Amino acid sequence: MSPVPRRSKFTRRSGCPVSISLEILGDRWSLLIVRDLMVRAYRTFKEFQQSGEGIATNILADRLRKLEAAGIITAEKDADRRRVSYRLSEKGIDLAPVLLELLIWAARHEETGAPCDLIEGMAKNRDAVLAEVRRRWRERDPNPLQVRGEWRLP
Repeated sequence: MSPVPRRSKFTRRSGCPVSISLEILGDRWSLLIVRDLMVRAYRTFKEFQQSGEGIATNILADRLRKLEAAGIITAEKDADRRRVSYRLSEKGIDLAPVLLELLIWAARHEETGAPCDLIEGMAKNRDAVLAEVRRRWRERDPNPLQVRGEWRLP
């Protein structure tokens, strides 16, 4: 485990790690943005807005700012300096196991659009799935893990 990062500028309700995590990621939009970066390889405001989740532009802009301030994502100006591209930071990519477990949990206990055999395969091969997510992040692989509901896993 890496060293504990600098103290936050914000006052915490408590020192509980779950509480602190929820203060940063406790709304659906933040985790969906992280999902879109990690799984769908979305990078721009427009891509997030068109993800199909129905996020309002003001909420999206606010969550992107909050995620950047928390060090979960970074914003980079494109070469033409007109568009901003977002990328997960190392702190952000460390959320991969959390998202994988949420995916597996929901598919096991709720009715979802995810194929059962795929989810069970992911559950049995967690390490391989997480290694692929990290490889794509490290190598800046522009190919998504999921395209229109279809997963591309090793």
